[in-house]
Amino acid sequence: MTVLPTPTLDDAQEWVRTHLADLCSDEPTASPAFTGGQTAADAALTAFDVRGYASRRNEVLPESRRGASKLSPWIRHGLLPLPRVWEAVADGPQRDVRKFRDELLWQEYARHVYARIGEGNAVPLRGEPVRHPDPPADPWPREMRCMDAVLTELETDGWMVNQTRMWMASQWSVRHGAEWTAGEDRMFTHLLDGSRAANRLGWQWTTGTGNGKRYGFSRWQVEKRAPQLCRECPLSRACPIQDWPAADQDAPRIADPDPLIRRDPDVGWTSGPLVTQQAGTPEAVWLTAESLGDADPALAAHPDLPAVFVFDEPLLTRLRLSGKRLVFLAESLADLAQRRTVKVHLGDPTQVLAGRDLAATFSPVPGWRRRSRDLNVVAEHPWPWLRRPHGGSIQSFSAWRKGLSV
Repeated sequence: MTVLPTPTLDDAQEWVRTHLADLCSDEPTASPAFTGGQTAADAALTAFDVRGYASRRNEVLPESRRGASKLSPWIRHGLLPLPRVWEAVADGPQRDVRKFRDELLWQEYARHVYARIGEGNAVPLRGEPVRHPDPPADPWPREMRCMDAVLTELETDGWMVNQTRMWMASQWSVRHGAEWTAGEDRMFTHLLDGSRAANRLGWQWTTGTGNGKRYGFSRWQVEKRAPQLCRECPLSRACPIQDWPAADQDAPRIADPDPLIRRDPDVGWTSGPLVTQQAGTPEAVWLTAESLGDADPALAAHPDLPAVFVFDEPLLTRLRLSGKRLVFLAESLADLAQRRTVKVHLGDPTQVLAGRDLAATFSPVPGWRRRSRDLNVVAEHPWPWLRRPHGGSIQSFSAWRKGLSV
């Protein structure tokens, strides 16, 4: 266990290089496109204009045509709770509001799936795709201008529009038959909004194991959404994605899904408490990567208590995330430290926090459940769901959404 100095906004990048560099997959640098913290999150939400979202959300280049909100890194880390974002667009054009809110519901659906089946979400919802016997060494060849541009944005900024995430997932698994979880891991390494819930569900939808239909990536999408990439590509006259993938390529096998996908016998375990469960007086608020915002229920309920964040050394050693993700977390902690006491540690959270009476917000992820069982959480606060989980089918977005009204 190591007690770390609390980072400041001016030195967050250098702070990560000094204390966490050996846990990163690359040289720690700040994302030029995103800054962590509540201040930056509030500014981004205020600046977001939902007008035109429905027609421009899938545009890729030029960047001036993009309609994507770019709010996902702050949503992912609890700096912008989904209910707040939902309400923030209420006054926009109804077509755009409906489409944007539909995407928020997809985020919530992903969280419900992950909350219910946890790490089993690595298992496809419907069945395994057929594997090609000899996939290429790198399914994302830089010689293709579309792949190079997307990879550069991912590795530099830590973010991509949803359209290009589908391009990459399809290129990896549908075109080349490479193992989808390996591609998801590689993308997850760099994403500031990297979430096993949303990222895995997105890959399953693209590969066809989430909805039974694969997403075919071809030159047509690139020319429609980012035509300059084809004009600049050295392979333009011999494009390897000129045509649609073969009709039977990577067709999902039919398989029996996990029974939990059809029915949840313990919705209370999946969704967490309805009201705060109080069993004592906490001495600190335990923060996780899901709960870094000022509106986090545990933080808001205990404004005078110090907040404690543990960089999970065993987990980070295994994941080897990009340094820009850790810089984003450090910036978020530094921003919070301007308003209240924040203590930062490096180690195993169950050891660092052992014996302390903690307040925490329930988090619908397996890691939080495992660790909270070993800690003395005397005040467990409800997760701020946009829609509370139900016990019916989650095998598809439409089935899940139908269950919301039951």
